[in-house]
Amino acid sequence: MRKKKNVTLRELAKQLDLSVHTVSKALRGMPGMSEETRSEVIRRAQEAGYRTKDQERVHAVERIPLYSAGKPYRFALVISDYSAAMELNQLIMGGLQSKLSEYGHTIEVAIVPYVFEQGKTFDNWAAMHPLEYMDGIFIAPMVGVEQEARLLQYRIPRILVNFPGPAAEVDSIAWDVGTAVHQSMRYLLAKGHRSIIYVGRRDKHRGFVIRWQAFEQASAAAGLACRPEDHMLDYESQQHWNELFIEKLQRIQPTAVLCGVKTDLAWIYNACSVLGKRIPEDISLISMMHMEDPHVPELSRPVIRIRESGVRAAERMLWRLANTHHPYEHILLQGTFYEGTTVRAVPIRTP
Repeated sequence: MRKKKNVTLRELAKQLDLSVHTVSKALRGMPGMSEETRSEVIRRAQEAGYRTKDQERVHAVERIPLYSAGKPYRFALVISDYSAAMELNQLIMGGLQSKLSEYGHTIEVAIVPYVFEQGKTFDNWAAMHPLEYMDGIFIAPMVGVEQEARLLQYRIPRILVNFPGPAAEVDSIAWDVGTAVHQSMRYLLAKGHRSIIYVGRRDKHRGFVIRWQAFEQASAAAGLACRPEDHMLDYESQQHWNELFIEKLQRIQPTAVLCGVKTDLAWIYNACSVLGKRIPEDISLISMMHMEDPHVPELSRPVIRIRESGVRAAERMLWRLANTHHPYEHILLQGTFYEGTTVRAVPIRTP
């Protein structure tokens, strides 16, 4: 029999200390509330297994099984031991668990080395992790090029929770970082900024490449020069980074910095402090973030839908199990922009 709702709409509203009308609007995507409120309503509804009538209809139309025949499904999320991906993977896992648990399915983590020790291979790892006996696998970002390619060869349903490579024969779900960069540039340009430094690598991972390409496109559309040597794209160490960034700040005298990789945020603050530059009084700042940073809660930033991508990936997996012969789809989740307080308008100069 079908999975019953754990709570009614009225009970959900009471738990959230909101009106029934507000909760209903949030679940139907209607305006009239903050993104924080909407996200919290959706998260709590998912955890409780509550679905609106429209959501029930969508499950029926898209042929997403609400329950499995005979036994719950078992899935694996394959992540790497790459330390920089830890927070990212936690958000993805949280989204996957919240959705799959609604239907009684389970998911476990399998960690594949980002770099194999000498004498070790993917085949050695695969022998210790028999993924072929799972009902499906989710592949997280930053698992390594060879590792991802081998995982995509498994003959069970696979969902790439990342940006797909060229001609990738797999369903993919990812957070729309390209749009996030365009949102950030649009906001800076609207505030009068015309001298903007981009901070973030442009190689190694597909998401980094997409960010830099979006910055180039946004700059070109605004008529701004975009020479790679004027931006922070390649460096060898933190000390090397500091030296390069300070040199660029002094030479270019930017009015704003767009940080494409959250791990560089602390370095930006440190370099500005060395030069006596204040944020946002002297330099405005926008940074890509996985979630709100408690140390900089009012940071101006695009909202990146990572946990929601995990939720959508779970839905896509259940859809794929019921629709094995349909074409692959690549889905991007777009977020909003949080204005914060780290961007100020460029003062208008009077003659």
